[in-house]
Amino acid sequence: MTVRRNERVLVGFTVATNLADGVAKVVLPLLAVGLTDSPGLVAGVGLTLTLPWLLASLHVGVLVDRGDRRRLAAAANLVRLVAVLGLLAAVAAGALSLPVLYLAGLSIGLAEVVASSAVGALVPAAVPRGRLGPVNAWIAGAETVANEFAGPAIGGLLAGVGAALALGSSAAAFALGAVLLALLVGRFRVSAPGEGDSGRPLRPGRVREEMVEGLAFLWRHRLLRTMSLTIAALVACWSAWLALLPSYAVRVLDLDPAGYGLLLGSIGVGGLLGAVLVTAVNRLLGVRWALFADLVGTIVMMTVPAVFPEAWAVGAAALLGGMGGTLWTVNSRTMAQMIVPDRLLGRYGAAARLLTWGTLPIGAGLAGLLAEIMGLTGTFAVFAGVAALPVIPFLMIVTESEIAVTQRRSELDHAILG
Repeated sequence: MTVRRNERVLVGFTVATNLADGVAKVVLPLLAVGLTDSPGLVAGVGLTLTLPWLLASLHVGVLVDRGDRRRLAAAANLVRLVAVLGLLAAVAAGALSLPVLYLAGLSIGLAEVVASSAVGALVPAAVPRGRLGPVNAWIAGAETVANEFAGPAIGGLLAGVGAALALGSSAAAFALGAVLLALLVGRFRVSAPGEGDSGRPLRPGRVREEMVEGLAFLWRHRLLRTMSLTIAALVACWSAWLALLPSYAVRVLDLDPAGYGLLLGSIGVGGLLGAVLVTAVNRLLGVRWALFADLVGTIVMMTVPAVFPEAWAVGAAALLGGMGGTLWTVNSRTMAQMIVPDRLLGRYGAAARLLTWGTLPIGAGLAGLLAEIMGLTGTFAVFAGVAALPVIPFLMIVTESEIAVTQRRSELDHAILG
């Protein structure tokens, strides 16, 4: 009964917070479009939301492995709530400006790093090992549907009525997420207070040592390293797509806020399909080709806006990208949770996110710069090429036999330790 309760809480938290993120992801860039005609400055909003993944991931990973993961996630959610309320106050007072938007974006982005890292690390403590696959599928599906479909669609519709209404709904969802975390049952701290992995008191000088330990584990593991490098390129492309889309939707496709939200929501429809079909796809094609679907979807997602500027085509490509992204997320997350020791989950997750999600600000920043120089469609074409770069290394290293060997080794290690 406790297991089912924890599963429902985790899915509910994911839905609430990703709805809030999805709404904010639509509203903040649209507010920026109303303040400037520069695609680069609009893309800067995406940069502020993602820059903390590059700057703070490793430190957050140490924090997650030292502290209570549930409390950290709840505190981060409250920070996001305060940031959105501050932005709402600025809109109501007529004091909105690009610096205010950037500050709010940085606050929300940093809190997201903490919340995502903490929740990702606490899942194996909240549900049994045998339930990791199904639970990750539900969580990934909820993330994609709420963040990429329902949230943007709702955000676009609410933004059409008024930015204050959209921001208020985002704040309410963040508040609900903080409340839901209190309902989790279990122990979500690895070490006793004030102790490191060895039981010795933690010293400030050990922070760097602990960060290196997480990075070293990732880099020594050939399969995890290759998958991380692959997704790093794809994440940069996704970040560029999200940064360019507000200007592209308004100026090239001539969409209103509601249309932009629905277009962005196409990713969520694909994500829902991916979550529903992941078990069948894994059984039919194998995990390797389920992962490879993300490369194919991302290449298509980048190529279509460059060569065929029609809203329905861009939406269909985004649907394929969303489906591939969820297939990757479910499989890679489950593999990592089975392979990585619990005491390293926070730091491994931080290292992986530094390498992968750390490219979010790089993609957004580069997209803004290239858009100023070569235009929106030319920039999409550049990132289509970036998405194709990992194809050959992936096919050479991420094989079914490599995946099978890794899974058998992790099961043996788990049997010995547990």
